[in-house]
Amino acid sequence: MTDKPFKGRAAVVTGSTSGIGQAIAAALAERGAVVMLNGFGDAAEIEAARSALAKRFGVAVAYSDADLTRPAEAFGLIGQAIDEFGQVDILINNAGANRVAPIEDYPPEEWDRIVALNLSAPFHTIRAALPGMKQRKRGRIVNTASTCGLVALPDMAPYVSTKHGIIGLTKTVALEAAPFGITCNAICPGLVNTALSRGSTERIADAAGISFEEAGDMRLREKHPNRRMVEIEEVASLAAYLCGDAARSITGAAIPIDGGWTTQ
Repeated sequence: MTDKPFKGRAAVVTGSTSGIGQAIAAALAERGAVVMLNGFGDAAEIEAARSALAKRFGVAVAYSDADLTRPAEAFGLIGQAIDEFGQVDILINNAGANRVAPIEDYPPEEWDRIVALNLSAPFHTIRAALPGMKQRKRGRIVNTASTCGLVALPDMAPYVSTKHGIIGLTKTVALEAAPFGITCNAICPGLVNTALSRGSTERIADAAGISFEEAGDMRLREKHPNRRMVEIEEVASLAAYLCGDAARSITGAAIPIDGGWTTQ
């Protein structure tokens, strides 16, 4: 078995300038794929990360600043990758956003923004990538959903709605693409050890007047029976596995990686 199973394959990973997406991009590059990064952030930091990834794994790594809340730019991201690499074999729809507020207080413009990024953007990127995948009779699509695609939480109406929606989109694409050797799956992380999650824990600690450690333990006791957060490398490894040949019979699945949260 080659240690570069994705050599000769090109991947697009949205939301890959930090966190889970960045880890997924690294996992694919490590396995030999060329990668198109996408996301926002400090330009110098993004370039440093792009250059470091390319140097570390010896593969081509490009970057697009496409704004995925704009349909034309989401669709065009795939065209950029095709122009850069000649094809797109792997598509990871990872970009997402959230905001916490009761539904009656939720700003309508925030609903529109989150729906555009979390759900509409994957529709547009998939729509752009599928024709080439079908022509080559090979392709892998992985959508980052959430445990909130399987169960609900209060005060997160657009996030929960879009994550349920992305699982529905995943299943539909899986059925349409199956005859062409293409798989489409969703991964459903629970509480992941990212800067965003740590920020949520800090806000809980401040509101409750408790320590960061106490707030973190409270969150885990409530949600994760295994009492630990999911590490981003675990999520990245699952995504990479779903992109490999060993997962060719897995399609239309919504796979929890949540320490047991959704089994309760």
